[in-house]
Amino acid sequence: MAEVLAGIDIGGTKCAVVLGVVDGNSITIIDKRRFETPQNPDATLERFRLELDILLKLENRQLAGIGISCGGPLDSRAGVILSPPNLPGWDNIPVVDYFQNIYHVPTALQNDANAGALAEWQWGAGRGYQNVIFLTFGTGMGAGLILDGRLYSGTNDLAGEVGHIRLASDGPIGFGKAGSFEGFCSGGGIRRLAMSRAENAIKANHPPIFCLTVADLPQITAQSVAEAAHQGDSLALDIFDTVAQRLGLGLSILIDILNPQRIIIGSIYLRQRDLLDEKMHGVLKQEAIAQASSVCEIVAPELGEAIGDYAALAIARYQLTQ
Repeated sequence: MAEVLAGIDIGGTKCAVVLGVVDGNSITIIDKRRFETPQNPDATLERFRLELDILLKLENRQLAGIGISCGGPLDSRAGVILSPPNLPGWDNIPVVDYFQNIYHVPTALQNDANAGALAEWQWGAGRGYQNVIFLTFGTGMGAGLILDGRLYSGTNDLAGEVGHIRLASDGPIGFGKAGSFEGFCSGGGIRRLAMSRAENAIKANHPPIFCLTVADLPQITAQSVAEAAHQGDSLALDIFDTVAQRLGLGLSILIDILNPQRIIIGSIYLRQRDLLDEKMHGVLKQEAIAQASSVCEIVAPELGEAIGDYAALAIARYQLTQ
């Protein structure tokens, strides 16, 4: 029997409400609405209510469940958002109670990495597998873990914080730690690494094409470095070689500890796979346990750039099947 689910995606700058119909093992998104994040939690939650009511009225649908995706920290068991750094003022906000009290349907909360893992596991590249890791590799580096066919979130929702792992004694700062997995493998980390190397290159009178003067340093982005690498810029290519090597090292650690069948990597990996795969697999061959690496495939998300539309819906679906 088909079920209508709502997905609530709470972001630091943008929010979205999505309606989807699940029929068996497939899902169809039937409508969605996006808006800029209001300045306080009360206004944001009220806007979500208004937008969801509009969608339900337009589609003439009855809800079966609601899933909420938000950056951590949060308490998924209590359904409370706990002061995420990208959401100032969101301190101990009981979002699950808010929606349950209005719509009287099962409602669940998970962080965005767990939501991505659930989406790919239920409807994407993780379908049919029991042990799957999903890596965000976007603004930050986090992991959602599906272990033995269940979402694993840890004792207090901190499982999967792989961005904090130190991969080098020094390097770009990510997750508050120099040389961390997030420092090397995130949009912000790539930007910081590129700024440092570009500044040195400019001082040596060899500016890269993505940054010709010191005044241009603040304009560097991971995307601009990738574009320069595709044009053959030697410094940009070297930066992505460094990122690929550290990505391979981070993946080796995860493979050795968790022995997954698939690691699904989103965002930057999805867009720049051609710059990363060769070096990454070379490091995996050197660093990971061969028997564990041989049963683990590294893939991009099947849901692609649309994964954000499915992530919160996947939380709703997962809670109804447990």
